Amino acid sequence: MIDFSRVNYNTKIMKAKLLLTSVLMGVLMTSCYTEVIVEDEYIDEPVYNTSQVLHAYDLWYVDINATRGNGEVPFLQRAFTVSFDRGTLYANNNIVGIGKTGNGFGIDVGFYDPLRGAVEIDHDVDGQWLLDVFPVNGNTIELYDARSDTSYFLKGYQVGNFDYDMVFYDNINYFLQEYDAWEKTYTSLEGALNEFDSENFLQFNPGYFRSSIDAPGTRLVDLQWDFEGNYSVYDIENDETLKTLTLDYRSSSNDYFELYVINDSTIELYHPRSKTVYEFRGRGYQQYLKAGKGAVEKKRKKTSNPIMKVKRSRDI
Repeated sequence: MIDFSRVNYNTKIMKAKLLLTSVLMGVLMTSCYTEVIVEDEYIDEPVYNTSQVLHAYDLWYVDINATRGNGEVPFLQRAFTVSFDRGTLYANNNIVGIGKTGNGFGIDVGFYDPLRGAVEIDHDVDGQWLLDVFPVNGNTIELYDARSDTSYFLKGYQVGNFDYDMVFYDNINYFLQEYDAWEKTYTSLEGALNEFDSENFLQFNPGYFRSSIDAPGTRLVDLQWDFEGNYSVYDIENDETLKTLTLDYRSSSNDYFELYVINDSTIELYHPRSKTVYEFRGRGYQQYLKAGKGAVEKKRKKTSNPIMKVKRSRDI
């Protein structure tokens, strides 16, 4: 019987051999190859300093859309970035506070031990994992889980030149989901009357939203959700910091808003049709930390927002 895990491993080894000439490995490798004699045959094995590879950059951005394989490594599936720092593994699991939490490194989520061509990770929630480490190019590594035959690709950055805003806006869907509810705190006097004026709470979940007309200040546990429907977040062509949001109310045409982020807990929705400005404040922040509902259920998925060809209709 063919040992497919061994075949996959050997394939990875051959892949690594071809990439050892990269600029990164030219600096980090302690030697190019070592020869091992097996049944009178010479096998070239790549030898490099795994610790130096992992420590070459402050932050490793998990490019979730580049993931290959049908399995998953839960703590990588949750993380936007991971950092390897003197045996402690850090991760930015939340969009809220990214760039500020842990001086940009995120939270302590476990420990790691660099091995020969691999890293052993003891995660506080997900337990022990042995991942093969393969340099891909000057700022990219592959972490491969042989058990699930799944590869994650991480791009390296120094904390001083990492674009946290890019990560924030590229993953704004998760930002909306990181609060149990968004409470309306402001409605502009300018603007025509419309049905959305009566909505005081919004909640965003993967794939759907809910709304409530309960009075401002209502406790979250007492909220009665009056409506549930689909929503979509759109990227805007040639405007990286503008997003648009549509709420599907079924009974009428979709409500369309320009979405602006004021800070880590406040968003502004501008309703072009009525020219009304609304502000919502996040309540019930869910930090994806060590355990609990958020740590188990929050997972990033391969996504890309659809493109909407509109122009910003409100200057802020």
